[in-house]
Amino acid sequence: MPIIDDEYIKKATTLVVFAVLLVLTFFLLKPLLLSIVFGLILAFVFTPLHNSIKKVIKSKNLSVFLICLLFAAAIIVPVWFLTPIVIEQSFKIFQASQQLDVVTPLKKFFPSLFASDIFSNEVGNVLQSFIEKSTNYVFDLFAGIILHFPVLVLQLLVVSFTFFFTLRDKESIIKYIQSLMPFSKEVEKKLFEQSRMITSSVIYGQIFVGVIQGILTGTGFFIAQVPNAMFLTLIAMLASIMPMIGPVFVWVPVFVYLLVAGNVFAALIVVIFGLIASTIDNLLKPIIVSRTTRMHSAIVLIGMIGGLFMFGVLGLIIGPLILAYLLIILEIYRKKQLPGVFIEAHPNK
Repeated sequence: MPIIDDEYIKKATTLVVFAVLLVLTFFLLKPLLLSIVFGLILAFVFTPLHNSIKKVIKSKNLSVFLICLLFAAAIIVPVWFLTPIVIEQSFKIFQASQQLDVVTPLKKFFPSLFASDIFSNEVGNVLQSFIEKSTNYVFDLFAGIILHFPVLVLQLLVVSFTFFFTLRDKESIIKYIQSLMPFSKEVEKKLFEQSRMITSSVIYGQIFVGVIQGILTGTGFFIAQVPNAMFLTLIAMLASIMPMIGPVFVWVPVFVYLLVAGNVFAALIVVIFGLIASTIDNLLKPIIVSRTTRMHSAIVLIGMIGGLFMFGVLGLIIGPLILAYLLIILEIYRKKQLPGVFIEAHPNK
């Protein structure tokens, strides 16, 4: 009978204890994972500003504290004033969707196609069902935020702590992560560099530009005095963030609604701001994410949709990043000089 080495028993015991602790830690942090990830993303976004402030204010803690105050003010003030407006407008849209007549405008613009009453009623029922389900989903989302407000406060507390300590100790955290990686120094450097560029591309090139497009679209709504403009602006931001969708899916229906209502001047304002918002990404993206690595739009879209289903709204950011980091590791494993199919080097690089 073979004798089991004591050293082998120690290693096996250590491995089992480590695995058990790892599983327990996962379940312990599972309710907070999204908050932690969001805090890490915020730290990445505010790192350039922190580096600039740190040159003036030598104290690391004070510079991070000032950024946290700035971020808190940028979040709390709009939320405090805009939440009641958004809730009220979402409720109005929810009520209006229950009585919306979608067949009459279609008959007016496409009389030959909707000449048959049976066909018109079938299309109308399908569109009405889609609109009702969409508005119900959005309304339930806002209602859920209100009902779970205490939990949301605790999650924001975790986000704040993660944001603060990651921004303050980012150099030490990066060195610690590097010490755990089984890669060579060259591969580690390439991995971190590619990850930083891809993260910048997704957050600044997709999220930031999408928010700007939504704001431009919403500006047209406010100038044209479109009903429930604040709620429609938020929807336009969400649509703008999604690649291959864009604000056109919001401002075109509003444009048609204004034309049907006979408000031609307001419709003209909406279409002008809508066209500007729909085309401005061609100007902003090369400026914001110039000389960096980009991910294929189809992969970003798949990551956002999958992330939305798995993580909720925050998944719009997390989903593409998960796919991006996997593709980066695959590209490093390929050891090819040419860019891959899904990750593209910027033409100026």
